[in-house]
Amino acid sequence: MADIAKIRLKIGDTTVAYQFSDPELQSFLDDEGSVRLASAAALEAWAAVYATNPSSETIGGYAYSQKIADNMLSLAKRLRTSEAETPAMTWAEPDLLGE
Repeated sequence: MADIAKIRLKIGDTTVAYQFSDPELQSFLDDEGSVRLASAAALEAWAAVYATNPSSETIGGYAYSQKIADNMLSLAKRLRTSEAETPAMTWAEPDLLGE
């Protein structure tokens, strides 16, 4: 699976009417350097769109709250944490210095 498709899958941008174009996702990937970090950046950008909307509304006796931006930012944080906790190399990998 291509990196752009992996990012789309991680952020839930899989419907026909994509939130982000392929070049936009490639830009996140170029800036961030990994699929997880690019996914986090995309989620943060997407959440910014929702952040301009009211988080709750009451109409008559009906009330609702919208947690979309909060959920996106929570997932972005988990992706960034996961990336930070993933070792760059494991002991089972070869010694690249030849020592």
